[in-house]
Amino acid sequence: MKEEHTVRSYDEELSHLTNLIARMGGLAEAQLEGAVQSLMRRDSDLAGKVIAADAKVDEIEHEVHSFTVRLLALRQPVAHDLRQIVGALKISGDIERIADYAANVAKRALVLNQIPPVKPMAGVPRLARLVQEVVKEVLDAYIEQDEGKALAVWRQDEEVDALYNGLFRELITYMMEDPRNITACIHLMFIAKNIERIGDHATNIAENIYFLVKGDAIPDARPKGNTILPYPSDLTEDE
Repeated sequence: MKEEHTVRSYDEELSHLTNLIARMGGLAEAQLEGAVQSLMRRDSDLAGKVIAADAKVDEIEHEVHSFTVRLLALRQPVAHDLRQIVGALKISGDIERIADYAANVAKRALVLNQIPPVKPMAGVPRLARLVQEVVKEVLDAYIEQDEGKALAVWRQDEEVDALYNGLFRELITYMMEDPRNITACIHLMFIAKNIERIGDHATNIAENIYFLVKGDAIPDARPKGNTILPYPSDLTEDE
């Protein structure tokens, strides 16, 4: 059970930090949902809203950074408190990247919405649904400080990789069958890779939650599938 501090304002500050992360996570989760829907519904207006909303996530991340620096300076936390504050700082960075990748998906959707859809498009929502579930579960694990739930998310990373690999192979096959599909499939490759990277950041968050609660790293090696890296370089768009 969480212990209360002698100084009540300290508990309120820690609670405020948790709430900031929860708000940021909720926005990033909505960004991912909106980006996927903009692609599947060919809704360019929604894609534009997702791209524009990325600034709000960045704004909260800056607030988290400022607030954690203030807490570290004024409260000089130790043990669980220190892990909670530093963990929030790290987790905010992963959430910000999740929102960035969601915005990248929306940007690609804007392009794909202008050209005829291709058959492998159906594989994207399968991958997206799994990653959306992973993101939701890891955010719940953070709010509840549930290391068991975080560990379950961490173990799903291999499943995300397997779905990504299957979709990548399907896209390659489709391009080989008909070169007219190359443009659309290349954009879908970028989209799939960005979604897979969102899953990686959710796994990072799970590792930080486990450390926050237990005070130790997860003892096992990360369960990583043999993710295909496209030649000549990774398709991830880092912005």
